Amino acid sequence: MTTALITGITGQDGAYLSQLLLEKGYRVVGLLRRSASADVVGERLRWLGIIDDVELIDGNLTDLSSLIRIMETVRPDEIYNLAAQSFVAASWQQPLLTGNVTGIGAVNVLEAARIVQSKARFYQASSSEMYGLIQQPVQNENTPFYPRSPYAVAKLYAHWMTVNYRESFGMHASSGILFNHESPLRGIEFVTRKVTDGVARIKLGLAKELPLGNLDATRDWGHARDYVRAMHLMLQQDTPDDYVVATGRTTSIRDLCRIAFSYADLNYEDHVVTNPAFLRPAEVEVLLGDASKAKRVLGWEAETTLESMVAEMVDADLARHRNRATI
Repeated sequence: MTTALITGITGQDGAYLSQLLLEKGYRVVGLLRRSASADVVGERLRWLGIIDDVELIDGNLTDLSSLIRIMETVRPDEIYNLAAQSFVAASWQQPLLTGNVTGIGAVNVLEAARIVQSKARFYQASSSEMYGLIQQPVQNENTPFYPRSPYAVAKLYAHWMTVNYRESFGMHASSGILFNHESPLRGIEFVTRKVTDGVARIKLGLAKELPLGNLDATRDWGHARDYVRAMHLMLQQDTPDDYVVATGRTTSIRDLCRIAFSYADLNYEDHVVTNPAFLRPAEVEVLLGDASKAKRVLGWEAETTLESMVAEMVDADLARHRNRATI
């Protein structure tokens, strides 16, 4: 049985990846960072019905000794480093934490693997935010990076260190440069969930307005369920490499609102208001990915449309609020 170790297992991607790997017959072990909210950290795994099928083990990306112990105990065949301080807006308020967890933390996982389990295949969750102030209209694996947030800078460090470990130590280490990917499991602080949750609350009479920041920023949005398939495919290749994972379609936040509100028979213009408090100190205006390499080499392409993903998210948020009302 193939054993996979997932950091960030309780997040959106970790939950969907766990589901995928369990379906393929893997043993799935997840790193669990202890916190005061330990009673709710498994909610996404529970939502997918797999909380009892994964093994959770205490550890922390900032503690190399815990990662070495975990490698010695678990002996993983595949390692997926998905853990990070991943909320871009918070990275300006917590730049050192973001650097330690998102940047140095990834290298701690690489180093623990190199010391204990150097033959394990390693996946690093890189980010389209690394492109930042875009240097090309469409971004691929050869597009220069220009990060615009502490989060993106930390991700870029982790990305290049993954390349360095691959080239220096011969490790099977790959990075997926994932463009924005969402789902009903996305955190409420992210704009897509903020929109779909806002639609649900307004539809049910729980709110009248939805405050947002820059409505004209555009993103290449896909479904996390599709994107974790790409992660797994990268580690099945004979040769490690880096891949852009994207839909090739960019949509503004304004149009995202239009799609979500229309699905609920609402007009976004009646409810969405701009709040300067939600504007970034340095904005990333446009992201649009070219995943032709992933399609050519991995045989991967996005299967879920933006419209169907948004509908799924709105339905899930409507169900959540209705369930709360009956408790």
